[in-house]
Amino acid sequence: MQFLPMIFIFVIFYFLLIAPMRKKQKKTQEMLSKLKKGDEVITSGGIFGRITALDEERGFVILQISDNAKVKVLRSAIGGLAAEPESTAIAPNS
Repeated sequence: MQFLPMIFIFVIFYFLLIAPMRKKQKKTQEMLSKLKKGDEVITSGGIFGRITALDEERGFVILQISDNAKVKVLRSAIGGLAAEPESTAIAPNS
């Protein structure tokens, strides 16, 4: 009976923190695995670019960030597709 409150707290933490975090992580992994040449992406550092090449073996992509500039970036550093709005974005004050 003494452990009942602790179990209840763990269940609350699971549904409020752990489950949503796992769901977001799974969605991100799915997005990273579906990247292809020509996709417009944004890195976690805020750089926009278009994928020009993928290296599946080493886990990096080549991003073209301007006409004459290409950058090699780890696949895990891709934050998301540039066309998708960020779901956690804060709405501007009206």
